[in-house]
Amino acid sequence: MTLPLWTLLVAGVLPYVWATVGSLYRKREFGNIDNSHPRLQQSKQTGAGARAHAASQNAFEVLGVYAPAVLVAHLLAPASELSARLALGWVVFRVAHGVLYITNQATARSVCFGLANVCVVLLYLVAAHLL
Repeated sequence: MTLPLWTLLVAGVLPYVWATVGSLYRKREFGNIDNSHPRLQQSKQTGAGARAHAASQNAFEVLGVYAPAVLVAHLLAPASELSARLALGWVVFRVAHGVLYITNQATARSVCFGLANVCVVLLYLVAAHLL
């Protein structure tokens, strides 16, 4: 399996990593995790816990953009080294995005978000043999 395909696994796991972090903060903030009404409890979270939950949600949202880009690049340019670098770059930026989100570094987080999106656009350009 190629590196870009492995990054799909990482992309699929990241939302759960941030959700786990959010749950740890939720337990700390409320003393327990309300498994009967978790979304209600999550909506009441503040600070780092709320940001971890938001990072998890955002990580789920970007899967719908990233996965097709990787798959199209893989199918149409399977030997591309640039594709592998872009996929790895996307993972680095998205991990940084989550960490920066949780630690409340909004500007740096937004930069990582933008750079990850640039990687996605470039993956499509690799697939189109424009890079």
